[in-house]
Amino acid sequence: MMAYLSYFKLRFITGLQYRTSALAGIITQIFFGFVFIMVYLAFYESNSSDTPMNLKALISYLWLNQSLFALICMWYKDKEILNTIKSGTIAYELCRPLDLYFMWFSKILSTRLSMTILRCIPGILFALLIPTPYNLSLPNSLNTFLLFFIALIIGILLMTAIVTLYHILTIFTLNEKGVIGIIMAFADIFSGLVVPLPFFPSFLKTIAKILPFGYVSDIPFRIYTSNINIVAAKECIIIQLIWILIITLIGYILSKIALKKAVIQGG
Repeated sequence: MMAYLSYFKLRFITGLQYRTSALAGIITQIFFGFVFIMVYLAFYESNSSDTPMNLKALISYLWLNQSLFALICMWYKDKEILNTIKSGTIAYELCRPLDLYFMWFSKILSTRLSMTILRCIPGILFALLIPTPYNLSLPNSLNTFLLFFIALIIGILLMTAIVTLYHILTIFTLNEKGVIGIIMAFADIFSGLVVPLPFFPSFLKTIAKILPFGYVSDIPFRIYTSNINIVAAKECIIIQLIWILIITLIGYILSKIALKKAVIQGG
């Protein structure tokens, strides 16, 4: 365990060096936050009588989406890991006294967290301080915030498990594009990054409920905005934990199968 923590710390510190990239990300996310808000404001002004979320909750959802974007988006690819697969230098990874799956899990998680710390805090502060109705609202109660925080942490681990699985599958295909790329784009849609899931038609909501992607970000954000009540929030957290166990187990097993079948030039 200490070896994985040390690896996590090393990758985390490395990720904190990209401050210029973080600044560009902050500006971009604030810009898109306002764009989404303006679009939905126009929608609510034309028809506010039959909406799945009130405007205050929706705006908070959108700001959380943008502020935590670097942490929850699932199309992120770790170029270093992909290069080790394509070039065959994965052989050097296997020389480390660490399990490949959990090493990659630690790397992806630490990289995401370092990116988010640089971008999230300024984005959240900006969203809290701008005037109403464009601002990020505080949760209704301390219990709501605690449930949101727990769901967000679990959602981050679930996202990491999904992205790690994506990289493990690349060992089989040797190319991250094509089918796997389509799957990850599909994941972003059903996680609520494009459109909040409450706005989906009924049949798409049903599909979203049986997929793991919505439990990464949509569920935590809806808990924050009280779009999901306390009882339902606790049930969703249990489902999150089940999905983490399932996807981590699948990824771990596939990593063992992939390494047995992997062929590296020179040996």
